[in-house]
Amino acid sequence: MELAKKYKNQKPSGMIRVFQAIEKMPDVLNLSIGEPDFVTEPDITDAAARAAKEGFTHYPPLQGYLDVREAVCAYWERHHGFKASPDEVCISVGSLHVPFLAFGALLNPGEEVMLVEPYFTPYASQIRMNGGVPITIKTREENNFAPTLDELRAACSPRTRGMILNSPGNPSGRVMTRKQLEEIAQFVEEKDLFVISDEIYESMVFNGKHTCFANLPGMKERTLLTSGVSKSHCMTGWRVGYVFAPQNVINTMCVLSSSQTYGVNAPSQKAAAYALNNKDKQVAERAKIFSERMTAVAARLNSMKGVKCHRAEGAFYLFPDISGTGLSSEEFTWKLLNEANVAVIPGSAFGETGEGYIRIACTQSMDTLLKSMDKMEEFCSKI
Repeated sequence: MELAKKYKNQKPSGMIRVFQAIEKMPDVLNLSIGEPDFVTEPDITDAAARAAKEGFTHYPPLQGYLDVREAVCAYWERHHGFKASPDEVCISVGSLHVPFLAFGALLNPGEEVMLVEPYFTPYASQIRMNGGVPITIKTREENNFAPTLDELRAACSPRTRGMILNSPGNPSGRVMTRKQLEEIAQFVEEKDLFVISDEIYESMVFNGKHTCFANLPGMKERTLLTSGVSKSHCMTGWRVGYVFAPQNVINTMCVLSSSQTYGVNAPSQKAAAYALNNKDKQVAERAKIFSERMTAVAARLNSMKGVKCHRAEGAFYLFPDISGTGLSSEEFTWKLLNEANVAVIPGSAFGETGEGYIRIACTQSMDTLLKSMDKMEEFCSKI
């Protein structure tokens, strides 16, 4: 069967190629996947079962159940002082569905969206699928991989319509400071742009404090703030995300989603509401565990030949600089996998800025992480 011309030369990203390779390899020490190793707590699962037994087995409202949207609003006001009404919230099939719907609602053919490197790979393909053009902004580690005003202005053109921010960041694990975000907000207002602020890792900030971009002066009406329960509440498989946005954008995103998913799994929504309303203590406890893991792994990485690693800041990722080994990101990743049975992601999978780095997800037990570091240290010593 002949594929569409636009997909004939489609190739998997560096991230997907690693995932595909390790499926065929036994006993891999897998530091490549951005998924918490904790299982969803039993009472959250019970909430979903209870909802199903109560009759929540039909098509849900396209925007999401009101009580779920209320739980989302309450969580963000409680944790970040961000105030919004349930009418400004849409429940999505994971947080990754949000940018796709947003680009469909906001982009005209040929308009540009700015991506801050290193960036989560699917963003670029979602922009292209919706007729837009991704414009990448190369950043520097010494600036927390945050763009400066000069870098933003140099990348912007009359065709630029919006930009994507992600802090705490995937893959870098870096957290943009409030001052850096305020500079970006100044630029956004100056150029009349929209912003998709991906804050899925908001609960995992280990140095400093999370800044909600939509809370900055003048930014709420320009921002689509997206998050979900996948990372914070260990519910990746439940596929529940959400977005805060101006109501006219929410309305259009709902119409677009009606021809794609026709709503989000009803019992999953009810489980998410229960988690958001009842699990603050457990979210904080897990964040502490991730912080301890990342601190330990960063210390080990900094003792290795040719490797430098920043301190743990946010999310559950470390992004060590491996350029001192003399290997490229791809070379290091595949040699480490084939010779040491340790899986990481090449930094080049996340844009040119990522070359010379690898992404390590600290989403395994401390024992597995330290065992992986033993193997990686031995590998580096032989390069």
